[in-house]
Amino acid sequence: MFGVLGWMLFGLIVGALAKLVMPGRDPGGIIVTMVIGIIGALMGGWIGRAVGWYGPNDGAGFFMSLLGAILLLWIYRMVVARRTV
Repeated sequence: MFGVLGWMLFGLIVGALAKLVMPGRDPGGIIVTMVIGIIGALMGGWIGRAVGWYGPNDGAGFFMSLLGAILLLWIYRMVVARRTV
């Protein structure tokens, strides 16, 4: 398993790629990007297990982590946009 620094680095990479893939204005800085990446990876693993792609103790692959981070970034943008309007 990854250590805490490994999760932070992985979350930063996945979150940055999610922000790069999704067009538009990006709220938040490096910490928000890292959190979106980490939680997105957890969401991707959960979705993968729900669909049957991963076993109970399998972690999400890079692609599912990226999809989870993109979904989470989309939700985050919707929440932040409603607060500022």
